[in-house]
Amino acid sequence: MAYSDKVRQVFQNTIEKLENDGLFKQERFIHSSQAADIEVEFPVGSSLKKVINMCANNYLGLSSHPDVVKAAHDGLEDRGYGMSSVRFICGTQDIHKELEKKVTEFLGTEDTILFPSCMDANAGVFEAILGSEDVMISDRLVHASIIDGMRLCSAIHDTFKHSDMTHLEKKLQLHADKRFKMVITDGVFSMDGDTAKLGEMVELCEKYDAMLFVDDSHSSGFIGKTGRGTHEHCNVIGKIDIITTTFGKALGGASGGCVSGRKELVELCRQKARPYLFSNTIAPVVVSGVLRVLDILSESTERRDKLEKNTEFWRKGLEEAGFVLKEGDTPIVPVMLFNAKLSQDFSKDLYDEGIYAMGFFFPVVPQGQARIRTQISAGHEMHHLEKALDAFIKVGKKYDILGKSKKEIVDMYGM
Repeated sequence: MAYSDKVRQVFQNTIEKLENDGLFKQERFIHSSQAADIEVEFPVGSSLKKVINMCANNYLGLSSHPDVVKAAHDGLEDRGYGMSSVRFICGTQDIHKELEKKVTEFLGTEDTILFPSCMDANAGVFEAILGSEDVMISDRLVHASIIDGMRLCSAIHDTFKHSDMTHLEKKLQLHADKRFKMVITDGVFSMDGDTAKLGEMVELCEKYDAMLFVDDSHSSGFIGKTGRGTHEHCNVIGKIDIITTTFGKALGGASGGCVSGRKELVELCRQKARPYLFSNTIAPVVVSGVLRVLDILSESTERRDKLEKNTEFWRKGLEEAGFVLKEGDTPIVPVMLFNAKLSQDFSKDLYDEGIYAMGFFFPVVPQGQARIRTQISAGHEMHHLEKALDAFIKVGKKYDILGKSKKEIVDMYGM
């Protein structure tokens, strides 16, 4: 045994405490393709249950779209299962370059480089571009993968209050002596569903000669009039220096990510980004599927438009029922419960009603900010949303939180 029984017992006690506190994260096994209707095994060993999925990143409902599946099959047959190599050795196929070109055109940037995931893109981009003479100034609510990427970089790290442009300007003034300044934000913040103030951020970056980095993973494909992302929504296409995004959400839902932006910065990633240099290339089957997704998005905004209407219905229904919601206009609609155990109990009761929606609590969200994060999809039909809304209202009545303020809910259940 590598470590003693005493050490093992410490770990077992930690796990048992999580279970006793109702904070243990139990996996739920899906026995179907990803869609609005799924079959789930929960808890382990139980019979399969048909439920409506209200918490997937499948914003455009393309994860199981027949055209995307067919394109993936064709890619598998034409280009094989995997590359067995990194890009710069023998891991680049013609379709990888084709996808980089299409993503560049879609996002309105100068160049694009593919990564195995957006987490890998965020892990590699900062270290490849910045050094100890530079500063990274990030919104305090940026995604965990951005934080991990910044930790790998030798540049100084500072933060500004969430979406507070006055505070951001003070930080840009404070670091005026740095060689390079990079302002870092999500386009849409994944836990709250609000959108970054990119218009104001571009103006500040131009004023103080700073670069602007945006992770648009929860935006690409459906935010903006044609789904280009938050830079389209904020009318700043061509003014963002670096965009990272994923193919694992709206753009097919499989895996893979990219860095897109100024050609010099993309080239530095190609030369120096460690996840690019030392990780296998995106599998051809995924590349082929994403290529078809981009074709679908260029042909019509039908799915993006449907998603917008679904989101409006869902948010209005929850507000009228008396739930406390985070403000926003994106398909991410968090139902605030504030108490971690309540979020777990609420999620379990929803499951019993045929609704799959997970509870989120610390450390995934800040202490005392537990919630059910719902995510709307173009794959949802009105009958899905109506049934889900009825279930939320029924469970909300059970816990007596409808029409209650944050203070009243916290007084009942604590934080």
